[in-house]
Amino acid sequence: MLKDYLSEKNFAFTEKLVDQDDAARDEMAGISGGFLGVPFTLVVKDDGLKETIIGFDKNRLDKVLGI
Repeated sequence: MLKDYLSEKNFAFTEKLVDQDDAARDEMAGISGGFLGVPFTLVVKDDGLKETIIGFDKNRLDKVLGI
């Protein structure tokens, strides 16, 4: 659902398969404070600010992405 939603809104994203990529899993664990559930979204804004979203939270996504 998250990938479809971001595609519908024309947002570019990089998918990382944390169940198949140990480095991606470790990166996610570091950013999320140890949370390993999916989907987990990291949004890096133009000013460098980073926002994280756990799960498919459409309201939070809209707020963070300015939709």
